[in-house]
Amino acid sequence: MKIDKSKLKVYGIFLLITLGVGAASALLTNMGMDSYKAAEKPPLTPPDIVFPIVWSVLFTLMAISAARVWLTDNSRLRNHAMIVYFIQLFFNFFWSVLFFNFQAYALAFLWILGLWALILVMIIRFYQADKIAGLLQIPYLLWVTFAGYLNFMIYQLNK
Repeated sequence: MKIDKSKLKVYGIFLLITLGVGAASALLTNMGMDSYKAAEKPPLTPPDIVFPIVWSVLFTLMAISAARVWLTDNSRLRNHAMIVYFIQLFFNFFWSVLFFNFQAYALAFLWILGLWALILVMIIRFYQADKIAGLLQIPYLLWVTFAGYLNFMIYQLNK
């Protein structure tokens, strides 16, 4: 079986971009972790170690599905899907800044609602271009739904 190096390169580029956004977000928000750790949290809050593991898996799935969409033949579907993809990455990045660095829990909750809507649109666009790519985004939507719950409850508990 021959490996298509041009396709492999596309996957590599999307992994670098997507994981890079996640890593930059993690590094930038590291300084806000003390206030997060001191905040009162709801009962369903997972242990801190769960978050980097889950986010690493989700960012990897995002990158793989984005690469799959990029490699589709339909440029119109691909272009629309990629626009939504990069906008949601922007929203994802800045949610962390709002939540952890600024402890702007109410604004972060509104922001995550926007992120959730963008992920839903991305799933639809990706699914239209490549069914597997769309399905790979479902865990991301589910996790952001849970993150929205945590965000809202932390806001309520720490007014």
